[in-house]
Amino acid sequence: MESLLVSKYMSQHPVKLTESMPVAEAVERLLQNNQSGGPVLDAAGNLCGFLSEQDCIKAMVESTYYREQVCRVGEIMKTPVLTVREDMSILEVAEKLLVEKPKVYPVVDANKKLVGCITRTQILFAIDKHLHAEYPKTA
Repeated sequence: MESLLVSKYMSQHPVKLTESMPVAEAVERLLQNNQSGGPVLDAAGNLCGFLSEQDCIKAMVESTYYREQVCRVGEIMKTPVLTVREDMSILEVAEKLLVEKPKVYPVVDANKKLVGCITRTQILFAIDKHLHAEYPKTA
């Protein structure tokens, strides 16, 4: 049977943002890497927040309206951060998605250190792959 662990399907190199980064710079990084959000790390490299597209849109609209660069990532990021562990089953994460509904989960190890991110698309891919392996098409 195919492994359905988060560690097998997650992105191991997500865009990492910092609290002090201007929102415009964070947006550029997210767009360049085609990510809908990213984990925010503090000065010590610990996960301290998450910045979503929605957070960025709100800040950029305000910047446009007031014609000024308004804020930094730390001012608008979401806390506490919804995370999953790298040793969790994809199915456990899928069940969490039904309740919490984030598009991206930061993935942490046993020491709560960021090791990657997993998206809804990656979760769907893993489940689809598993279903095809378990129930092969018949002619």
